Amino acid sequence: MKIALIQMDTVWESRRTNYATAEKFIRRASTEACDIIVFPEMFDTGYSMNISALDVDKKGETARVLSGLAKKYGLNIIAGFGAKTPGREKAKNLAVVFDRGGQVIAKYAKRRPFAFAAEDKYFSAGSSSVVFSVEGTPASVFICYDLRFPELFREVARDVRMIFVLANWPASRRDHWESLLKARAIENQCFVIGVNRTGKDGNGIRYQGASHVYGPMGEDTCAGGQREQFIVCDIDPEEVIKVRSRFPFLKDMRP
Repeated sequence: MKIALIQMDTVWESRRTNYATAEKFIRRASTEACDIIVFPEMFDTGYSMNISALDVDKKGETARVLSGLAKKYGLNIIAGFGAKTPGREKAKNLAVVFDRGGQVIAKYAKRRPFAFAAEDKYFSAGSSSVVFSVEGTPASVFICYDLRFPELFREVARDVRMIFVLANWPASRRDHWESLLKARAIENQCFVIGVNRTGKDGNGIRYQGASHVYGPMGEDTCAGGQREQFIVCDIDPEEVIKVRSRFPFLKDMRP
């Protein structure tokens, strides 16, 4: 399976500009025969608490654009974006999965809003994890701060072979990002694909990318640098079955 990880230098609260950048990367991923392309958390606006800058849920522009691009280029797309529902005070921080035909096959709302940055004041927490099938492989997805809560990953561990993590993870805590991604891969014996943004956001916070794909034994299969980058990683999901067969540690999990 060929996965494109996109380390975007997201332009602050400029959805149209970020759509154009996304299409450039999607076009390249299609040319290189990738199966899945993955964008960071809130790729269309940056990590903004400005609810008025976000899209509208369900029939929003961002979802329509991504659906159209998935269908146009024949790619599975996984992307994070914020969305508000009319009549509700708080928005949602979403990760949405589109298949090659542009259909939504999974939608996940961040379970752990980042209270340290007051995200919980503007975004409501999701209530459940998701498991979906992409290219015949069972997978799940989480968002940024969720990474610090291993119990969330344990909920889906037995049912998946890949876990995607979409992030706006600051450069100041890069070591935590890389260490936690690797830990989640080792303890759950699956591929963990972490995609982080680069650049500086509208709050002056800097991001260093450092996107990674860690394998089921914790091996660093692919890694990104500090700048905007298109990273292609080939993985074999069957490796998860082999590792779990040799080392059946998940069988010893208890409620």
